[in-house]
Amino acid sequence: MTGETYDLVVIGAGPVGLATAWEAGRRGYRVLVLEQFEMFTELGSSAGTERQWRLQYSEQDLARLTLTALPLWRELEAQANRRLLYQTGSLWFGETEAATNEGEIRQAASVLDRLGVGYEWLTAKEIEARYPFTELPSHFEGFYQAEGGMIDVQATRWVLHGLAAAAGVKIRTGQRVYEVAPDGTGVTVRTASDMMRAEHVVLAAGAFTPQLLEPLGVRMELDMFELTFASFRLRDPDSDLPTWFAFQQPTDSDVNLFYGFGRNPWSGSDLVRAGPSFEDDHVTDPYQARYTAHERHVARAVQWIGRHLPALDPRPRHARSALAALPADPNRQFYFGRLPESVPDGERLVVFSSGWGFKYVPVLGRACADLALTGHTGFDLSRFAFS
Repeated sequence: MTGETYDLVVIGAGPVGLATAWEAGRRGYRVLVLEQFEMFTELGSSAGTERQWRLQYSEQDLARLTLTALPLWRELEAQANRRLLYQTGSLWFGETEAATNEGEIRQAASVLDRLGVGYEWLTAKEIEARYPFTELPSHFEGFYQAEGGMIDVQATRWVLHGLAAAAGVKIRTGQRVYEVAPDGTGVTVRTASDMMRAEHVVLAAGAFTPQLLEPLGVRMELDMFELTFASFRLRDPDSDLPTWFAFQQPTDSDVNLFYGFGRNPWSGSDLVRAGPSFEDDHVTDPYQARYTAHERHVARAVQWIGRHLPALDPRPRHARSALAALPADPNRQFYFGRLPESVPDGERLVVFSSGWGFKYVPVLGRACADLALTGHTGFDLSRFAFS
């Protein structure tokens, strides 16, 4: 295998990496994907069964990007003949001007107004009358956005893997990349046992990306942590919930934010995921992630559910954590783009890393392929570029 050449090498077989490879492969390019783990593991940032789908953002460009992503999800579903995105509704409630890692309720509603996206504004009493929440503080308010919902994570991964393979993409697992070296005629990619050449490389390795960029003089500042989540049983088999997020003022010990899902439409299970949105179980080396639930975080989720969501049995059926990585700069959603001009021949490398990006997978895959293969993309992602 040593000395093989490709038009594009993609490092990382997560959803964005596979979406990039499929986009390039179906355009007729020779594409190789290198994945350090086995396929479909729960390592990295694609663990769990679902992700929230929402149109609301405090940042207008992100809300627009989500609207742009929706038809691309439908195109992906048509290619795979399988449903991946379910619009079961999205409920945000709580302190309407609390600044959180998800944004602000009032500000997000203002963005929806400017974009002409509909929603229903609800008081605490109206939320409790419509949904199975109780004992909400009387000043809590929020909105229900009917087009929100959830994405089937594992089906998306399987679909993209199958489409990429059908498009002629080579996918190799157990291939940790140790060096990416661009030069005037291409890029050398080195693993423990092989070396290959490519015209261009896309780095889509999530939390593992900084270690490949540092030798090139590029420092990517990430905040890495393990996000705890758990599964709880719905007491009433005929009940359900939209996806939801509770915005609250921080306590002395944590940020006091909680989120959850309704039933997975694709599974028929009466277990639903819920948990705290705490970013304080920090990791300095992604290879040292434990993937085990933080006991105090589980206890806080159980406490919140026991008080405010009696539709769920507060005894968790199982709990674990997933590795998450966010840019250290809170104003940056993720990193996307070519390397800075200070890196010789850095235009041959395109990077996507970090952030809550699953809802943008079809957009990011197409944008990465566009930028690597044609030098430009029609998606406005410039504010996430390397400075």
